[in-house]
Amino acid sequence: MEKKIKIKIIGLVGSLRQQSFNKALMQAAIELCPGGTEIEIADINFPLFNQDLESNLPESVRIFKEKIRLADAILFATPEYNYSFSGVLKNAIDWGSRPFENNSFNGKPAAIMSASIGMIGGARAQYHLRQSFVYLNILPLNHPEVMVPFAQKKIMDGKIIDEKTREKIKELVEALVEKAEKCKL
Repeated sequence: MEKKIKIKIIGLVGSLRQQSFNKALMQAAIELCPGGTEIEIADINFPLFNQDLESNLPESVRIFKEKIRLADAILFATPEYNYSFSGVLKNAIDWGSRPFENNSFNGKPAAIMSASIGMIGGARAQYHLRQSFVYLNILPLNHPEVMVPFAQKKIMDGKIIDEKTREKIKELVEALVEKAEKCKL
C-alpha cells in the first residue's frame, strides 16, 4: 500500500558546500519527520536574479516556484555569513518572490534552523531571514528554535551525532507540520 503524504515541505538549504552543516540539519529533518510528511530539498543553485528575466524565467526557477507554490510549508536551513543569511538563499528568495504579484512564498508557514562553528549557532542569520519574511508574507514558526553552535563537534561526515540536536530538529519539524495542518483548514 502506498503511503499517503498529508504534508509536503520544501527544504531550502542556503549552502552549496559539499560537507555543509546545514545540509546535515536538513537530512536529519528528513529522517525525523513524522509519518505522512515528506520533505523535499529544492535545488537553489540558480543564476543570479535578474529582473529582465521575470517574464521569461529560467526553467529551473519556474520549477522551483511551482514546488514552493504547491508545498504546504517551507523549512529553511541557513549558515550565517557576515551576520546574515547566505547570498545563495537570498537569490532563491528573490527568484521565488518576484514579480510581487507572483510571490510563491505568500502565506506559507515556515521554520528556520541553522548551524555554525561559532557560539551562537547562526542566530543572527535566522533573525535577518525573519525580517525578509515580513515582506514575503511568510508565516514564521517562532518556537522551537534550532540554532546549533559549535557544529563541528555535533556533525560528523554529514550526520548529526549530538542527540539533543536531533531531538530539537524533530520538535521543530513536528511543530511545522502542526502549523501547516492548521493553515490547510
